[in-house]
Amino acid sequence: MAPKIPDSVAKGFADAFSYDTHRPSYPQEAVDDLLAKLQVKGIKNARIVELGAGTGKFSELLAARDEKYEVVAVEPHEKMRRECEAKKLNRVKVVDGVANEIPVETQNNAPKSWEPRTTWEATMKDIMWSYDDKHPRFRHEKWRQVFDKQLSSTPFTIQAADPLFSLPLGEDSVEFVSWLHPETIWDRFRSLSQIAGLGSEELAGVKDMVFAAITSPDVERNDNGELPLHGRVVYAWTSSVPGAPLKNGG
Repeated sequence: MAPKIPDSVAKGFADAFSYDTHRPSYPQEAVDDLLAKLQVKGIKNARIVELGAGTGKFSELLAARDEKYEVVAVEPHEKMRRECEAKKLNRVKVVDGVANEIPVETQNNAPKSWEPRTTWEATMKDIMWSYDDKHPRFRHEKWRQVFDKQLSSTPFTIQAADPLFSLPLGEDSVEFVSWLHPETIWDRFRSLSQIAGLGSEELAGVKDMVFAAITSPDVERNDNGELPLHGRVVYAWTSSVPGAPLKNGG
């Protein structure tokens, strides 16, 4: 059994159905480019371990590809994992686990700096960052430490440091725009774990702030009353160091 996740994380992602319904998927361009840089694009039946699979939004994109990947989707949150399992994706095995305790055989292998495009998106970004439950997320970029701390001093000490992954990380991003109705924007925003975990009174206050921002007269809308929500997929990749020992079953 994987280690217990923090209570705030369990609560923040408790409404897994809402998360899966309202969170965006990934642009095809970003998926293709990431798989190419991982050297698995076009490789039939390649086995992929997806860490933090959540409700399977990326898993289902992998499962639908012509490569017919064999995917192990690792997710520690029970309700998120169940949502992923319910999709019954072809060639996707959903398992309980975390990054340092991956339950697979050892032989297998928006960050804060991004500036919003509109005033109302900047307001929503400020609201999001104002709720800090002290648990790091992707945007805090602490995940980089997993790779950076492999080396005890310099690249010349690489063998002594016993690293698993090559450095530096490769990084890229793809920007996209989704045209959404105000209620759909709110549904997406409230699916953020630090927002979803708020009490009803505080959540209502956040909703008022969001709608005050997105219903301003100067907000751009199309003929259907939809707003342009700008996003950016940031992705990074690395490769294993040849001959490096695998630790903790990962």
